[in-house]
Amino acid sequence: MKRSLVILDGYTLNPGDLDWSPLISMVDSCTIHERTALEDIVDRAHDAEMILTNKTPISVETMVHCPRLKYIGVLATGYNIVDVEAAKARSIPVTNIPAYGTRSVAQMTMALLLELTQRVGVHSESVMRGDWMRCPDFCYWHHPLVELEGLTMGIVGYGRIGQAVAEMARSFGMNIQTIARDSWLPDDHPEVKRVDFHELIATSDVISLHCPLTPETQFLISEGELARMKPSAFLLNTSRGPLIDERALADALMDGKIAGAGIDVVELEPPRSESLLYQAPNCFITPHIAWATSAARKRLMQTAIDNVQGYLSGQLQHIVNP
Repeated sequence: MKRSLVILDGYTLNPGDLDWSPLISMVDSCTIHERTALEDIVDRAHDAEMILTNKTPISVETMVHCPRLKYIGVLATGYNIVDVEAAKARSIPVTNIPAYGTRSVAQMTMALLLELTQRVGVHSESVMRGDWMRCPDFCYWHHPLVELEGLTMGIVGYGRIGQAVAEMARSFGMNIQTIARDSWLPDDHPEVKRVDFHELIATSDVISLHCPLTPETQFLISEGELARMKPSAFLLNTSRGPLIDERALADALMDGKIAGAGIDVVELEPPRSESLLYQAPNCFITPHIAWATSAARKRLMQTAIDNVQGYLSGQLQHIVNP
């Protein structure tokens, strides 16, 4: 039997600086698409034994029309773009790529926080416009500058990334609290205070989201939560866009209910021109790039190769629908 692999949306992982050849060499045929529109999924994948996808959805309808499909590999940690239960019912294993971007995502989280507190970009642009040359003083600032030492960061989702963010935040002298209920985190943990969600919302100077998107966490931060935050607080999201009700966030920023937001993900990606966040003050948005450092993408690629090799050898790893 010929082993066939189709990669539906390989461009974001590998825009040309990584090497597909280890994957290509494992199979009889490998077709790599930079991106795939919804209406083209079945046409491109209908004869494949293996599919790799990043953000191209694989629904039960797609599986029905792909009778040879035996393996789905997600080129990311989150796998909500695949109907994993439908795949399990058809004995199709689905694998993901865990832990490849932990440090990169934590780094972006802190970068967003530092932009909110130091406004490096704003002040650099100001200097380039000539504001410093025209200034009667030796220095100036257009926004209040905020020192992180002594502030409290509330981390929602205390897994690998949440812990990495906590480590970085502590290096700035910040205090850490979380709602984690994991058995490994004792009540008297010396570096992390454990609180309930309402206390975290009300008492944190910075709230950083690092939890998965589930029916329970969709719009975890909405109008009520934003109203309970400190007016001086910052909100960070490098996890999943729908954790935040964007309309409520835009309103809170416009009304000055919170001090600012730094987000790498939005509800609908790419966002539409009518997104209210474009008009919201003190809102920094990056295009879902926290995961995309060269080092992280190399790790992702290697794990994807290992996952496919595991499937071919009968030694599956990183299965999300066992």
